[in-house]
Amino acid sequence: MIEDDAGHKGTAGPSPWVRRFAGLVPPAGPVADIACGGGRHGRLFLDRGHPVVFADRDVSGVADLAGHPGVEIIAADFEGAAAWPLAGRCFAGVVVTNYLWRPSLPRIIDLVGPGGLLLYETFALGNEAFGRPRNPDFLLRPGELFEAVRGRLAVLAYEQRVVTEPKPAVIQHIAARRPDEATT
Repeated sequence: MIEDDAGHKGTAGPSPWVRRFAGLVPPAGPVADIACGGGRHGRLFLDRGHPVVFADRDVSGVADLAGHPGVEIIAADFEGAAAWPLAGRCFAGVVVTNYLWRPSLPRIIDLVGPGGLLLYETFALGNEAFGRPRNPDFLLRPGELFEAVRGRLAVLAYEQRVVTEPKPAVIQHIAARRPDEATT
């Protein structure tokens, strides 16, 4: 198993939501871990035999993976970049957790290739009662993830709820698949 030596702040391992749906990502297909931090989710997919692109503004949390077979590390500013750092690419799996920059959301959804899976989980309104983030610019509105994929991806599961682990928070998460072009 590839360990997260850098340790993602306040998190022990992959999100239970991501673990729950990881097996639905097409086998051996490439996975993008967007705003990867310490790479806890990308590491899970590496362990499952997927090549992984780890992308974040600060890639120091995944520096230990440099040169590892099947790993691509991209230092990318998804908020201020003049050009979209992953333009023209498609992935069998796209994972985003604890990150929201609304202008990038449509582009992130576009990264999901035919038959691919989007796993997205982040904080929602109501989280301000538990701590950070509190700024509504970084908190999803009710149903926002569901609406973001409507007509583009097929929703397999969606929730907004209070979680207690690793700390109390209000989150939304979604698992959604892009229809396979062969079946549409």
